[in-house]
Amino acid sequence: MRKHDQSTIDTVGGHEHHHVEKHSHAGYRQAAMDRPTVALVGNPNVGKSLVFNYLSGLYVDVSNYPGTTVELIKGSYKGYEIFDTPGVYGISSFTAEEAVTRDIVLESDLILNVVDAVHLERDLFLTQQLIDMGKKVVVVLNLMDEVRSIGLEIDTKLLASSLGVPVIETTATTKEGFDSIEGALQKARTGERSSTLHHRLHDMLKLTGSEAEALLILEGDESTAQRHGVAPGHERETLYIERRNRVNLIINAILSERNIRTRFATLAGRWAVNPWTGIPMLLLALYLIYLFVGKLVATDLVGFTENTIGHELWEPWIRGVIAQVITPGSALSTLLVGEFGVITLTITYLLFLLLPLVIAFYLSLALMEDSGYLPRLATLVDRSLNALGLNGAAIIPLILGFGCVTMATITTRLLGTEREKTIAAAILQFAIPCSAQLAVVAALLAGAGFAAMLIYSITIFIIFVAVGTILHRVLPGSATPLLIDLPPMRFPRLDNVARKTAYRSYYFMKEATPWFFAGALGVGLLQLTGLLTVWQDLLEPLTTRWLQLPREASTAFVMGMVRRDFGAAGLYHLSLSQYQIVVALVTITLFTPCIASFMVMMKERGWREAFTVWAGTWIVAFLVGGLLSQALL
Repeated sequence: MRKHDQSTIDTVGGHEHHHVEKHSHAGYRQAAMDRPTVALVGNPNVGKSLVFNYLSGLYVDVSNYPGTTVELIKGSYKGYEIFDTPGVYGISSFTAEEAVTRDIVLESDLILNVVDAVHLERDLFLTQQLIDMGKKVVVVLNLMDEVRSIGLEIDTKLLASSLGVPVIETTATTKEGFDSIEGALQKARTGERSSTLHHRLHDMLKLTGSEAEALLILEGDESTAQRHGVAPGHERETLYIERRNRVNLIINAILSERNIRTRFATLAGRWAVNPWTGIPMLLLALYLIYLFVGKLVATDLVGFTENTIGHELWEPWIRGVIAQVITPGSALSTLLVGEFGVITLTITYLLFLLLPLVIAFYLSLALMEDSGYLPRLATLVDRSLNALGLNGAAIIPLILGFGCVTMATITTRLLGTEREKTIAAAILQFAIPCSAQLAVVAALLAGAGFAAMLIYSITIFIIFVAVGTILHRVLPGSATPLLIDLPPMRFPRLDNVARKTAYRSYYFMKEATPWFFAGALGVGLLQLTGLLTVWQDLLEPLTTRWLQLPREASTAFVMGMVRRDFGAAGLYHLSLSQYQIVVALVTITLFTPCIASFMVMMKERGWREAFTVWAGTWIVAFLVGGLLSQALL
């Protein structure tokens, strides 16, 4: 076997894998002119590679697509040139992979669209876009073995009729149905489109030369528009909604369930993304998360572990041990086992406060992920969060912030861009009160009356929207589209949930521990040098004159730097009027992040961004609190 001519095969887990040499891209376009070209197109992880390997055999070509690092794989099959494109969710130019797929689709004669039959609601969106482009298409329904195993039935004949293109059933792992591909390619044809869209695209042929490029221009593809010297359209959202509605109608017609459990899971999945039913489901989910993370763990369990185990057992014991080797009251003793001691405070925070919250948070996340609800929640709120520069995925950290802002800051890792992570992290630090703080806030507002509660809620909501809106306009870029897999709804598998929870909890604690030691050391040094008292003295005039609160409230703000609920609790025993309670609670809610949140912010977003947010919370908290004070008192 000569090098650069063939590939070799090995077998891993029963599947063939081709090892291929890279070639230059010369001759690709010429080859496309000599023989009919077929582009394999589909979402990620739908089995395209297995289909390609079957069609191409050993003789394959791998190269980088011109001007990109995206690999293009080419093979031959019975007189056709076969191109395996990167997995994408749509034909556009949002990413390099989408741009490469777009270019290959535009130049190909036929499209072999590989679809995950289990996830038709997701995959048929791309199918319909390919049909709308006027391309000749064949649909390969892959993973039919899984469809049968979960009790679904797909009316393939009705699907083919609805789409207007050939549809074949396959199971790529066993090559079932692969022998039908050749005959299907010979029957490939353009599919069913709305007559209105067809006429619009036809009218644009003089400008573009092809209906496929006309559609991309209407959808706002800047690269395609620039190539033809026309302005990109602004109809992406309208066309996408129409396409999604058409796909939903097809799904409802062709899918049926053979058992009650599967039928209910499918119905629940549809309810979750429909605003009329999805919002009540969201409220129920929020309430359950609050009961578990916010009340059971953050209040009851952590109340026991932090106070009983941490403060009453661990800290006195370790102080006694340290007192045997280090003089009590000395600078070193204060740093190690004082009020903000590196050993006392850090261990109490890490093991008895943070660890239960981390486990509860990751357990909740794993349950929502494994059930299939989490991606549907993101889909439900996507459009609303676009106004704040975020996509629907940001709902996850924002919700979890009401349990623990520290944990929620970590989950901003789920977001796709640094811009979105910055916006979400800032909103969390400025405007989301954690569950421990909320408990004190709720107790104080309950005694202050409905008017106080209304003013507090409206003010915090305004700041929530304002922070997101301002950052959305100031930071370069825009909200990224929500491209998310919608797996079938199901009961979570306990082994998956336990594995994810244990793995994520371990690695978070491993990463976070050094930052908490550093934070405790920093506060301890402030206490030793007297700078902590300086903070209290500096805040006193601001508190009494601008906020019009008692002198003792300045101590509550300093304690809020250590723990948010400490600050709120410091207000609990003060004698405050109805509107003084509103001013105090708004200020303490918007106030600087606690040490734990600040340390995680440093680790996740870097020291510059962390300090910018930290300083910003001081300004916003006292500015908004003072304005309320001047208006109400």
